[in-house]
Amino acid sequence: ILQKTMDTAKELLADPTKSVSDVAYALGYQYPQYFSRAFKRVVGCPPNEYRTLN
Repeated sequence: ILQKTMDTAKELLADPTKSVSDVAYALGYQYPQYFSRAFKRVVGCPPNEYRTLN
């Protein structure tokens, strides 16, 4: 389930108008910091870094 959520997060992060917090809230996370930590654990890099690499 977490992998599927992070795949959706990758798609949402492709939109530069959405902040990382917006993506976290859209995915149902109450705290953006928890989303960032989970994203880094699954994907291997933080959301902001992923956004600049892709």
